Amino acid sequence: MSNPQVDDEKPLDPEAARIVSRVRWMMAISALTTLIAVVAVLGVVSYRLFRSDGSASVADVTALLPKGARTVSTAVADDRIAVTIDVNGIVEIRTFDLRSLKQTGRLRFATEPQ
Repeated sequence: MSNPQVDDEKPLDPEAARIVSRVRWMMAISALTTLIAVVAVLGVVSYRLFRSDGSASVADVTALLPKGARTVSTAVADDRIAVTIDVNGIVEIRTFDLRSLKQTGRLRFATEPQ
């Protein structure tokens, strides 16, 4: 029926206006900090997705061991695969690159002559 116009709001006293202003400032700082954090997380995720270095390719490699050798254990660490083998009583560790599966090193163990 009637269109009441609300002019009942009184202006805030200076102390309340200062508190409202401070709260608005803290909300703006919080929003900016959250925005920066979200952009940082999205940036890291994007970087990790686009920097795949071809790791999606499938490698099919057969490593040849000497005759009579047997595998004792395997381990994975720091983008390397370490395979411990026993070749006729001599322990040997061979390391392979995890992405390309190419041999990167060989360590042989033997007893000291007396």
